[in-house]
Amino acid sequence: MTIAHVMSACDMTTITGMVRWEPGAGGRLREAALELYVERGYEQTTVAEIAQRAGVTARTFFRHFADKREVLFAGSQELQDGLAQAVRAAPPATGALGAVEAALEVAAEWLGRDHPHSRQRQSVVEANPELRERELIKMARIGAALAEGLRRRGVPDPEATLAAEVGIVTLRVAFGQWVSRPEPSDLGALMRETLSALRAVTAR
Repeated sequence: MTIAHVMSACDMTTITGMVRWEPGAGGRLREAALELYVERGYEQTTVAEIAQRAGVTARTFFRHFADKREVLFAGSQELQDGLAQAVRAAPPATGALGAVEAALEVAAEWLGRDHPHSRQRQSVVEANPELRERELIKMARIGAALAEGLRRRGVPDPEATLAAEVGIVTLRVAFGQWVSRPEPSDLGALMRETLSALRAVTAR
């Protein structure tokens, strides 16, 4: 799945002793990487090629991303923090699942911004076992953050963990449906429909 991307507004590099500002370097690197991953394949693409396509240096790449995997997961920490904050900010009378639902609305807003980009990114992730594993790790961290947010609201375990896992399952299923569709649709509505279906299944 695409996680919301937070790009730096500018990147500073030193060239022949002078300071040069490169607007949107992080964004250019993300777009260049995705283009190359789609064209050549993830494993066949190097950091140097990504940097060249983006018009920056390899050093600039590594100021933005730890490795070429992380280009596809840019903004995941910000998304995780935003969802945890949505759980904590839910009204006091809101139950555990209600707080998770509030987080899902935030996720839909963040992730539902660019359907074509998300479809391309997901195709790259699904084609590579290393990237699929990385995505599972990121999702697990989000689930842990949701559960911790619920505990801070006074929700005990195992209820906090179970509610967080319901949120993660809902997010994965709804996002998967959304990116599988050739035309953009309302990701928030898909989140709500998926959560409703899950509630119906568990009520049987």
